[in-house]
Amino acid sequence: MGNKFLIYLFALGFLTLSQAQKKKITLEEIWRGSFRTEYMDALRSMKNGEDYTILNYDRSSGTSSLDKYNYQTSEKLETIVASGGSVPYFSSYEFSGDESQIILATEIEPIFRHSRLGIYYVYDVATKNITKISDVKIQEPSLSPDGAKVAYVYDNNIYTLDIASKTTKQITSDGNKGTIINGITDWVYEEEFAFVRAFAWNSDGSKIAFLRFDETNVPHFSMDVFGENLYPFQYEFKYPKAGEENASVSLHMYDVASGNTSDVDLGDTYYIPRIKWKHNPNELSVQTINRHQNHLKMYTVDATNNAVSLLLEDTDAAYVDITDDLTFLDDDSFIWTSERDGYNHIYWYAKDGQLKNQVTKGPWDVTRYYGYDSKRKKIYYQSVENGSIKRDVYSISTNGKKKKRLSTKEGTNSAAFSADFSYFINTYSSATTPYEFSLHQAADGKLLKEIVNNSALLQKLAGYDMNPKEFSTIEINGNDLNMYIIKPSNFDPNKKYPLLMFQYSGPGSQRVSDRWLNGNDYWHQLLASEGYIIACVDGRGTGYKGRDFKKVTYMNLVKYETEDQIAAAKKLSELPFVDETRTGIWGWSYGGHMSTNCLLKGNDTFEMAIAVAPVTSWRFYDTIYTERFMRTPAENPSGYDDNSPFNYPELLKGKYLMVHGSGDDNVHVQNSMRMIEALVQANKDFDWAIYPDKNHGIYGGNTRLHLFSKMTKFVKENL
Repeated sequence: MGNKFLIYLFALGFLTLSQAQKKKITLEEIWRGSFRTEYMDALRSMKNGEDYTILNYDRSSGTSSLDKYNYQTSEKLETIVASGGSVPYFSSYEFSGDESQIILATEIEPIFRHSRLGIYYVYDVATKNITKISDVKIQEPSLSPDGAKVAYVYDNNIYTLDIASKTTKQITSDGNKGTIINGITDWVYEEEFAFVRAFAWNSDGSKIAFLRFDETNVPHFSMDVFGENLYPFQYEFKYPKAGEENASVSLHMYDVASGNTSDVDLGDTYYIPRIKWKHNPNELSVQTINRHQNHLKMYTVDATNNAVSLLLEDTDAAYVDITDDLTFLDDDSFIWTSERDGYNHIYWYAKDGQLKNQVTKGPWDVTRYYGYDSKRKKIYYQSVENGSIKRDVYSISTNGKKKKRLSTKEGTNSAAFSADFSYFINTYSSATTPYEFSLHQAADGKLLKEIVNNSALLQKLAGYDMNPKEFSTIEINGNDLNMYIIKPSNFDPNKKYPLLMFQYSGPGSQRVSDRWLNGNDYWHQLLASEGYIIACVDGRGTGYKGRDFKKVTYMNLVKYETEDQIAAAKKLSELPFVDETRTGIWGWSYGGHMSTNCLLKGNDTFEMAIAVAPVTSWRFYDTIYTERFMRTPAENPSGYDDNSPFNYPELLKGKYLMVHGSGDDNVHVQNSMRMIEALVQANKDFDWAIYPDKNHGIYGGNTRLHLFSKMTKFVKENL
């Protein structure tokens, strides 16, 4: 017994020593890329199904190359094009349908979340000739299927370039900043429907369908840009806040041969969130949705005469999500996803819109639709049927039979399939394994080859003080909520530790998932090494647990989510190793709204909160997002005001830090300014910081480092 005790003491001493010898993560390392993972950037399958392309960068030399690899061997076959000589450094690429031409993006300048300006070139694969599309910065260039022409947008108008003759033709002429936009989306469509290019070539390049936005009556928004000059200036754009007027959107058809543009009458359409051509070059699918976003219609437009016919409808008592899960098969029957049975599943419809089969069924959500293999009659998808915090890749026949799980590792799996669905490259990670890329047979998921892993990063992190996420569920308000906890280094269950909770909580989101770490996770590791318990709970309204769990927050954003976080904090405080007098919470954006609300409405539970770029009233946020979940302020005033924290600043008792970027085009700094004024008038003590000209991401140069240094100091001083 004595020997065993000595061995135990020796082992305990060794563990303590080894823990003490490990380095602590630093903020400088997190935000200067020391833990960056290796990826396979911009991977695209070639049409032959045997090869794929990857965009490779050499950071040391500042060069880029587009390289072709073979699926089976993973060996590089050739460099298709590389920067140097007449080819400038490029940061993205897009093939024409026949792969004869490639658009190369250079000198990219971001506008909003997805939109970019840039100088673009067309590279001819056979001749190696390079053609500059325009001498000025343009948006969204797109090659015709045969690679002969490229369409693009400049100053809100659509143009085409004939590559052989180098002649440019202007298709629209009424585009004007602040009034008319042709071929690209306005701010709110870009942010909430997640697309910028609002035009599309048909399958034979004879037509271009495009959207036109008239935002004349959309309220004007401006924000000061402080810059580095003597005088600041105002950046102005149209931003429709909840209940205000949106742009009037219309659909138009351009005939390439005649040069004529015609209008398509879609009736009293409010939003047009998607257009997509079928295989038939004369048939365009158009999705429309009403202002409440609970009644989606998909139409077929006959491009020969612009006749419109209804193809499909999808309704919901709350709202219908807009996705890209639409694929037209060779005969123009189509695959579609819907939550109509309570979970997101795959449906197969005939060409005329009649339902042929509900392909997937069960109490779980399909999370990605990958495509249809016409040769083997298989559909490929990703789902959470192996657990809501995990992702797996599956195949299934169109009749709903012969389902097969193709991924094997527990965690998060996603797939990039070859054009003919012979192979897929699986991207895998978990909370303990950084990204791994491997080649598999699509037929059975058999592993063919490991391609890229991040073993070097894993080896590097072995020398750091890292603490695992412990996944579990917690029963709160009648629901089993997903949760993880990170315990401090050298955790002692007999000690009391402060608790810092992290969440986002927005509709359909997920923060508790078995996947590799991001910047916030590394920061949480730093805090755990300093003696803090980190907890994250996905409450009601978050995603991947079915329609009802997600949509229970309809008309009352933040109410139930706040109740869940407060209840979770109280329950966690009952644990013997949690100091119930030192409970904090933090979040960004929606999560900032949440952390603010929790500190005020849970002022007997939380002693500290940090809110970064918070919403403080949904009246200040945009139409599409807010009205999807809340309807308009006129229809639902209490839903907007009962959970807006600047309406009850007197509830503040704990320590509060609020941070915002003055150049936030998404969640305007107005949100924080109104909260600040309310707290000042309530004579409440709090801390706040404004980052000049920084947008919703609050980054650039040393900005993130400074922000997280401030947050770390605030946590250490107040929790």
